[in-house]
Amino acid sequence: MNESLLAQMLAARILIVDDVEANVLLLQNMLRQQGYSDVHTMTDSRQVAAAHRAEPFDLILLDLQMPYLDGIAVMDQLAAVPDEDFLPVIVVTASSDQDNYLKALQRGARDYIRKPYATAETIQRIRNYLEVRVLYRERRRQAEILEKRVQEQVAQIDRVSRLKRFFSPHLAELIVAGGVDDPLRTHRREITVVSVDLRGFTAFTERAEPEEVISVLHEYHAAMGQLILAYEGTIEYFAGDGMMVLFNDPLPLPDPAARAARMALEMQAVFAGLTAEWRRHGFELGMGIGIAQGYATIGAIGFEGRWDYGAVGSVTNLAARLCAEAQAGQILTDRKVQRSIEALFESRAAGDLALKGFMQPVPVYAVERMREGTVEGRSL
Repeated sequence: MNESLLAQMLAARILIVDDVEANVLLLQNMLRQQGYSDVHTMTDSRQVAAAHRAEPFDLILLDLQMPYLDGIAVMDQLAAVPDEDFLPVIVVTASSDQDNYLKALQRGARDYIRKPYATAETIQRIRNYLEVRVLYRERRRQAEILEKRVQEQVAQIDRVSRLKRFFSPHLAELIVAGGVDDPLRTHRREITVVSVDLRGFTAFTERAEPEEVISVLHEYHAAMGQLILAYEGTIEYFAGDGMMVLFNDPLPLPDPAARAARMALEMQAVFAGLTAEWRRHGFELGMGIGIAQGYATIGAIGFEGRWDYGAVGSVTNLAARLCAEAQAGQILTDRKVQRSIEALFESRAAGDLALKGFMQPVPVYAVERMREGTVEGRSL
């Protein structure tokens, strides 16, 4: 037996119940000589259940023949005390009445000891049941730890799945692992916003069958989604014919505007490949993109049970307005983005546009291509 198990057994809270004081003292001295330090005694059997309810015992030595409440009645009361632990009750009696033994065992007694006590046998029986009690508690503790770990893992999987709706799988796992601040906690940061929307989609849905619309959307979402993940964008909105992607949150990026422009150009290139096949079926669709840069307040938006990741600020409105103005195949940016990417991309001024929600005309630029000598939106 290892020392830890023995120490737990010797520290057990033991109760001796007998109406004869001499019997109580005999058992108490016997236990203390063996090293049991927390031994309690009781001569009034009516107090046992209340005492156990107030502070549970680890083992009870219970006399069967007592005034007021005999051992059987005490066991009935103990059965009504909520206790998830294994409670060893050993009945003690001078009687040889087998019916009483059987009745006690039926009430939940684990064993019985005959008077007069055989010291070695009595000590060994007590020791055996205390060992079972300690091991039972340890198994239960381990089961609770395992259950908690399972619950934590399930919650972690659920959170990763929820975060993957907005972030790349790697970033979602990094957030859950604590490698990145919780993106759903409200915070403020400068971001680059890319707004994407289809042109001719309403007319397409009026002419096409629902199955054809779903098929086109699946192809569109799959192709654009792969590019968003590849460029480490964060999905703020992704539904139907439109989507909004953020750069520089929750993971700061060294070149968010250039990364956004590079992704937008590749989106238009990939989309052109998709439309070639769609035209064979008579579907005429185009895609416009708007990119803006500025500060936004970012975090959880929604209500209990349905939280989403969202950004609030004029920068998201500006990106959406630029997208609405962009023609099929066009990428429009604001002045901040243009300044950030002008060394890497060829752009042309598209004039000052009066955009809904903005009091002053907004200088707009159309991104056309990467400059020679650049790779992935960065200077060589």
